Amino acid sequence: MTIRHPQYAHYPSLQGRKVLITGGATGIGEAFVTRFVEQGAQVAFFDIQDHPAQQLATHLAAEGHEAPIYRHCDLTDVVTTQEAVEQVIHLMGGLDVLVNNAGNDQRHSIEEVTPELWDRLMAVNLRHQFFITQAALPALKQSAAASIINMSSIAWLIPSVSVPVYVTAKAGIVGWTRTLAHEVGKHNIRANCILPGAIITEKQRRLVLTPEYRAEILANQALKRLLVPDEVVRLALFLASDDSSGITGQSHIVDGGWA
Repeated sequence: MTIRHPQYAHYPSLQGRKVLITGGATGIGEAFVTRFVEQGAQVAFFDIQDHPAQQLATHLAAEGHEAPIYRHCDLTDVVTTQEAVEQVIHLMGGLDVLVNNAGNDQRHSIEEVTPELWDRLMAVNLRHQFFITQAALPALKQSAAASIINMSSIAWLIPSVSVPVYVTAKAGIVGWTRTLAHEVGKHNIRANCILPGAIITEKQRRLVLTPEYRAEILANQALKRLLVPDEVVRLALFLASDDSSGITGQSHIVDGGWA
């Protein structure tokens, strides 16, 4: 019996490309940082989890890669976030790729949502994508091949329950990406959206991957196995590279055939 060892693409166009990733310390974000660094990109990332972020940067440097730039950043604070965007762009000498990854799928019911909770969940899931992009646009306009990748979710397609504000925000990201692509296309900036399904991160295993939820995932997916962060990240690498130069304004689903 022949054992198949998967081999994944290397994108020469990502060598030296300047990349900013939000929510990069753990989960899918950690995989984003790692794989872009391994492609030879110059990477900066934001998070509020200092210890895992610093561990990640140290680990990548120890493996012989250029260490990513890390900045502690509360994305719900628009002013300081935009200042942080400007700082890392200055340090890197420009920006080519923006990955708006950060989000929080905190469980909540319709009945418990107050105006304050609504605003907080929108701030952490949707609002920052707009204002980070706004701050990054001057640098992206100077890039020869700029790409913006916004992270949504299949949560609004299924639709999921027990996360109504999160679902609303993730649906909004698709609309935001569509209009963004047309707003910035004249500057040769591309904007696309990725909608992950049930991607199994350490946080998912710890908080929500009960036997019942695992069974639900496998019952709904066409692929009868759990998906991992790298399966999302490999699509993002393609969308950031010159290989996808004609693709913009689109929503790309990575969910094993659930939605």
